[in-house]
Amino acid sequence: MNNWLRQHGFALASALVHVRRAPGSFLFNIVVVAIALALPFAGVTLLDNVRPMSEQMSVDPEISLFMQQDAPREQAEALAVSLRQIVKDQQAKIVFTPREKALDSLKTKSGLSDVLATLGENPLPDSYVLKLDAFRNAQAGGDVEALAEQMRALPGVDTVQVDSAWVKRLAALLGVLRLALLLLAATLGMVVVAVVFNTIRLQVLTQREEISVSKLIGATDTFIHRPFYYTGALLGLCAGAVALGAVALALRPLNTAIAEFARLYASEFQLVPLAPLPMAGLLALSAGLGLVGAVLSVQRHLARLN
Repeated sequence: MNNWLRQHGFALASALVHVRRAPGSFLFNIVVVAIALALPFAGVTLLDNVRPMSEQMSVDPEISLFMQQDAPREQAEALAVSLRQIVKDQQAKIVFTPREKALDSLKTKSGLSDVLATLGENPLPDSYVLKLDAFRNAQAGGDVEALAEQMRALPGVDTVQVDSAWVKRLAALLGVLRLALLLLAATLGMVVVAVVFNTIRLQVLTQREEISVSKLIGATDTFIHRPFYYTGALLGLCAGAVALGAVALALRPLNTAIAEFARLYASEFQLVPLAPLPMAGLLALSAGLGLVGAVLSVQRHLARLN
């Protein structure tokens, strides 16, 4: 174990020595990789801020059910039993509105009593309103449509309307954003690997004579490769830290603009930086991308020196 730690400590020290030999080039590569990482990191930060808001949003959808115009009153009233069976697993309030009451309410609220009087017969059907209280997030709100489909199949039912369409749109929008962010991260991840690949390639060519001498005195391939792996991982780690720092600094002017917009909706929504654990995960990911680029470059270019 001590020997393993000693070897890795030597490899890390060797990588740091090579970095100090050309700090300008290393810093430039950090900036290039950080620019590639900043956009997906900003997307992750945005989704992390929006996700709790959408999950904590109270969603109390209503289902409006309208009977056929010629459906008898007895059939309409008896439908309440079937509705309770459909929503038996949910907390729901079922309100029956006779067509006469609906017409009186329309006359009172709309001021169209004279116009409605000219129609002669009541054009409104009997109806039900189901107020569901068991849905507390956007994803669960999509289950309302399944209940509505069962209600449409009931006898005497003409139309069933669900007012939670906006919930499904919100969930769909977040899904599209996640997919777009994933594709963007994959594309820019390839850019990071390519930058590290080229950086290690140049370093291998620069140290070609040193590598040849090391082979002559018996150094193994693993011993020679290890410092380059650490260089790639350090490049990715430092670039990830710079990208996270840039995103955190960008949140301040963004929050100023968001605050003015949020006040119009009586909200105090603010973007906050990622928690330490997600930050550590992104740093590990960026270091891993650097390591992958270094491994690919070393395996390709050092093989030509054998």
